[in-house]
Amino acid sequence: MRILVINWRDIRNPEAGGAEVHLHETFSRIATWGNEVTLLCSRFPAAAESERIDGIDVIRHGGKWTFNLTAPWYYRRHLAHRSFDVVIEDINKIPALMPWFLDGPPLMVLLHHLFGTTFYREINPVLATYLYFMERLIPRVYRRCLFEAVSESTRDELVRMGVAADRISVVHNGLDSRFLDAGNTGAPATPDLKDAPAAPDRKDAPATPDRKEPGLVIYLGRLKKYKNVDHLIQAMAIVREEVPGACLVIVGTGDRRRALEALTRSKGLDDTVRFTGFVSEDEKLRLLTRAEVAAYPSSKEGWGITVIEANACGVPVVAARVPGLRDAVVDGETGVLVPLGDREAMARALIDLLRDRVKRERLAGNAVARSRLYTWENTARQTLQVIRRSMGESTDAA
Repeated sequence: MRILVINWRDIRNPEAGGAEVHLHETFSRIATWGNEVTLLCSRFPAAAESERIDGIDVIRHGGKWTFNLTAPWYYRRHLAHRSFDVVIEDINKIPALMPWFLDGPPLMVLLHHLFGTTFYREINPVLATYLYFMERLIPRVYRRCLFEAVSESTRDELVRMGVAADRISVVHNGLDSRFLDAGNTGAPATPDLKDAPAAPDRKDAPATPDRKEPGLVIYLGRLKKYKNVDHLIQAMAIVREEVPGACLVIVGTGDRRRALEALTRSKGLDDTVRFTGFVSEDEKLRLLTRAEVAAYPSSKEGWGITVIEANACGVPVVAARVPGLRDAVVDGETGVLVPLGDREAMARALIDLLRDRVKRERLAGNAVARSRLYTWENTARQTLQVIRRSMGESTDAA
């Protein structure tokens, strides 16, 4: 099968995030199963125009803010003759409106989440209005396409926008096996989740207490405005009053770092909050296995890969009750959900878990068990099923 994937970024882009991890993990596996996978994405400074990464032929064209405008033209001029069996548009903020430019192969849409009014929190109102309008075009322009959504929340948003429910398949994100192995030690827990499969080669247990750093809270993700890391810093000011040894490690990069560091200083939390910047996967794993609790106050997520990574390391999660995060966190079982923007509620949930070891370890055990439901192999196989369904519909239409 010859597959063309169109996405804003590739895995080596300095601004790559969860969408790019999903794309790479999924389609590199599809490539190893004997399929030909080509990725068309935007350029970034010092990047090669083309290269092969883990079986995926990567072609870079256009810039950060022009890719969605130039990608259709590039496809028509340079790629249409290659007779792809299917084209997959991985919509990440800005749709390229590919149905207007495809003549032959079927088009499938892969979508993590819709931004909606969140655009207005990140960029100037003029550009935000343009992006909001482009997103509103999705139900009309892609009405003949099949969709793959990474969460039930994203599916429900698409349905509310006007996409037919029977056109949408939900395929959850996977998890790197290294994170699954991280929960392989400790005393057995008793997970309440009935749908967690047996895994004889790994114990249903959180990381052992001696691997944990008392009071350590971790945030892992990009430092963007809509991620609301400022809410978490403000919550930590409350946490510190009742759990004096508590500390927060913020792992990740983004354009909000300076503002967040300034907020930390203004709250007198220099000795409580630490920024690591970008870290390697090995260091990320080390930090997660040391943390007692993870926190995610974001306004919206597609699914929340980092939530499941934390869970696999025996770390329960406190998160905002928003699309994506409410799919990844089972409230009261693998973590705690709190109202969006409620710093007090987030602080109270953190204090409760940091103080109550029995509850924390119960949630951690459940989290480890549930994390085993998610593998990239399953994600890739289910994605192939959606691809074949898309190709089958195209054949039937012909």
